[in-house]
Amino acid sequence: MKVLIIEDETLAAERLEKMLKEIDPAVQILDKIGSVKDSVKWLTNNRADLIFLDIQLSDGVSFNIFEQLNVPIPVIFTTAYDQYAIKAFNLNSVAYLLKPIRKAELKESLEKYKSMKSAFGIDFDHLMATYQGKKTDYKKRFLIRIGDKYKKVETNEIAYFYALDKSIFFKTFAGKTLNIDYSLDALEELLNPEQFFRINRKYIVNIEAIDNMVAWGRGRIKLDLKPALEEEMEAIVSVERSGDFKNWLNA
Repeated sequence: MKVLIIEDETLAAERLEKMLKEIDPAVQILDKIGSVKDSVKWLTNNRADLIFLDIQLSDGVSFNIFEQLNVPIPVIFTTAYDQYAIKAFNLNSVAYLLKPIRKAELKESLEKYKSMKSAFGIDFDHLMATYQGKKTDYKKRFLIRIGDKYKKVETNEIAYFYALDKSIFFKTFAGKTLNIDYSLDALEELLNPEQFFRINRKYIVNIEAIDNMVAWGRGRIKLDLKPALEEEMEAIVSVERSGDFKNWLNA
């Protein structure tokens, strides 16, 4: 298998090469490239069986490669980036590996490639549109029933959602607490991932609601939210989600 690695972080590229060869010694790394310009030049004159591709390169977004060239080569994305891209990759049957890449997930993606290589066809027009934020179907407002009345609440008025006593509630920036008939799993899919992040099994927070952050041991992060939580409640980013949380804030 002939592989091209497009990655502008030297250590990340070398680590990926090392893991690939450990998984399959027959893998041949043709080149490691760190820019859009050099990738276009290489792909104009060369051919690989598979590309491992980071999104943010030294001179721009790697999708620009496909604006300049028709590249009929399967791609496995290896990056820590926003959920627009993640959803698009899934729609197009492209593997997405979150940095730091785990060896087991890398092996699984290679097996997927081998079983599906004859069926790869990536709609990069759709991918670019999704990546650039043209997706408009995130939830804009909720209709909430309060007794025999209904209230319209705009999504950007909501500071955070939380689970309590087998029910789901949200608190607005104005300090109102209301019950909502959605699970947190469902809300996670409905909410704009640029604005909201699920920090653990019990909380989804609006980026504008984060007032302060404190390291909390074992890689966790404790958040002070506005409006403030009740005394017995804590918003702590879980160990599993802390890396993604930092990337989300640092986008």
